[in-house]
Amino acid sequence: NGFEIHDILEYKFLAADYEVELEIEKPDGKTGKKRIECAYEDLGIVFKEELLSKPESCRNKCIFCFIDQLPPNMRETVYFKDDDTRLSFLQGNYVTLTNMTDEDIDRLIALRVSPINISVHTTNPELTKFMFGNRFAGGILDTMRKLAENKIFMNCQIVLCPGINDGLELERTISDMSSLYPYVESVSAVPVGVTAYREGLYRLDTYDESGSRAVIEQVEALQRKFLDTLGTRLVYLADEFYINAGMEIPDSETYEGFPQIENGVGLIASMREEVLNAIPMIPDDIEKRTVSIATGEIAYDFIRGICAMIEEKNKNIKINVYAVKNKFFGGAVSVTGLVCGCDLIETLISENVHGDVLISSSMLRYEDDVFLDDMTVCEVEEKAGVRLIPTDNDGYVFVEHVIGKELEF
Repeated sequence: NGFEIHDILEYKFLAADYEVELEIEKPDGKTGKKRIECAYEDLGIVFKEELLSKPESCRNKCIFCFIDQLPPNMRETVYFKDDDTRLSFLQGNYVTLTNMTDEDIDRLIALRVSPINISVHTTNPELTKFMFGNRFAGGILDTMRKLAENKIFMNCQIVLCPGINDGLELERTISDMSSLYPYVESVSAVPVGVTAYREGLYRLDTYDESGSRAVIEQVEALQRKFLDTLGTRLVYLADEFYINAGMEIPDSETYEGFPQIENGVGLIASMREEVLNAIPMIPDDIEKRTVSIATGEIAYDFIRGICAMIEEKNKNIKINVYAVKNKFFGGAVSVTGLVCGCDLIETLISENVHGDVLISSSMLRYEDDVFLDDMTVCEVEEKAGVRLIPTDNDGYVFVEHVIGKELEF
């Protein structure tokens, strides 16, 4: 349409029209123009580089950065810290906005890039500079106000670090973001992840039972307040807080459509509801069947609980559930999505597991069959002597894989 395209956002913005004019350079160097009536449909062009340029790297040195805590000798791409707003819009990645100029923000507004997923952590300017390790990072709330004024929607994330940005600081942060509602659509609070590889890094504690309970009580009080004043709970807690506190995870209605489920917020509530709905559909004519499931330590009790209900519905089904201890990251990491191939092999061999083994697809690289330690599904299968069945975090699909046949809706 007469504009030179620099990246994927400009392409998507300019191509979203009823009719598009392309200028095409042919192999002989000559150019010609072609007018296409696409009726707002995608043009079907696939780019060798998804973003049309290299992704923006992070300029911060956050005190809680998980990538800084990775073991050595992993594949090189794992250590790349992206902080690219294009990936926020296209893939749901969280960005800090700290590597963007005023002109960059104006361009986002002009292109109507919405929603954007933003890592906020705190709205206290001085605390932001400290947590981000970046003396230029204190203006994030002003940037968010500008986006809200221009009707750009945002989903925000807070990584909570005990004694640093919780308590009164958390109250301030959530209060500031609630003032930008409805353009701040949702806020998630997740506990900091700590591995054994923190030598030379800022000392961080993790949330124990009492600390988790305190966060839950504080956030649930804010949810009740916002439900009265805004008509939404606005802020949601990661499942880990409830598990660490030994408390029941709220019902699915509490998560209001699960706006932060990709961030591990409400994942158990969603899956629990789907499994409960799927269990009555399990047919009676299933032949005797034994299946194994390997999961992270933190999800073990939940998985064991829903499996017991499936076994109760049909006595021909026997399910063995195994918790995989994450030695790769040093033993303190217990979430299922960070289970690596080497630890999975050790667990399966030590437990003498054979046959089909269900694992969560979250253990694998997006749209790939590679674990975080660069082991493939085939390698794990060969070394452990099993057949892995990657399963999405969907209760209906989970039940189908367990019973070995499709449900009839």
